[in-house]
Amino acid sequence: MRHAKAEQVGPTDHQRALTPRGLEDAAAAGRWLAAEGIVAQAALVSAATRTRETWGALSDAAGWSLEAAFDEGLYAAGPETALDLVRAVADDTGVLVLLGHNPTMAYLAQMLDDGDGDPEALAAMAASGYPTSALSVFEVDAPWADLGVATARLTAFHVGRGA
Repeated sequence: MRHAKAEQVGPTDHQRALTPRGLEDAAAAGRWLAAEGIVAQAALVSAATRTRETWGALSDAAGWSLEAAFDEGLYAAGPETALDLVRAVADDTGVLVLLGHNPTMAYLAQMLDDGDGDPEALAAMAASGYPTSALSVFEVDAPWADLGVATARLTAFHVGRGA
């Protein structure tokens, strides 16, 4: 998932906070995940303010009490580094939320897709430009350590937008 809409400026880029719209969009994404029956078992979240705030609104709206792992490295990670972080997740983790920044999240979603998933989700993801609050849901049939290019099936794509 890409973080929700953030302020254009902050004391530093790392400290940019979500806008009111961003908070509502993240909550809308959480409500969508709950409606889809998706329950996170682990979360790897960039340590930036906007991703922390996205996680808070998302997880609250989804009804999750899960503690996220906030990772400083995910803030500036490229897609290969983000993939390495996912590969280090415990094999007994069934559902993982990865929450970070663009262009990394968009590139990673494209890299992981094996082309055999939901055609409507794939078309929506490709056409979207991966805006703020975009999330891609994948099925993975291998241990996290074996995750690589074209090893996951896209099952859903959604952009959280509040009322």
